[in-house]
Amino acid sequence: MKRRADRHTDWCGRDHRCNLAEHRSEEIIVDLPGHGRAVLTRVATDTGTDHAEIRIRVALVDAEPAARRQLHAMLTDLRALVTRAALAGHRHPAPGRRR
Repeated sequence: MKRRADRHTDWCGRDHRCNLAEHRSEEIIVDLPGHGRAVLTRVATDTGTDHAEIRIRVALVDAEPAARRQLHAMLTDLRALVTRAALAGHRHPAPGRRR
C-alpha cells in the first residue's frame, strides 16, 4: 500500500496513526465508567474514501435473558444509527449553507 504522507487533512492526527495508506484522526471517547465506552475515529484512505470507525464496549448484566435483551437493543439501535448517519450525508444543505 502507498501512504499519502504529504497530504494530511486538517483533522488528521499526523503521527503514528497515519499508516497503512490511511490518515486517522485523534480518538473521540465517550466513557461512562462502569457502564460502557465508545471510541470514534475518522479515517481517510489513499483511495479517497472517508469513513467513521466506531468501537463500543457495554457492560452486560449477569442474567442471560437480560444480557440478550441488551444485545438486541444495541443491534437495533446500531442499525438505526448507521442508517441515519448514512442518509444524513445525502441530505441537501439548508439554504445559504455549504456542505
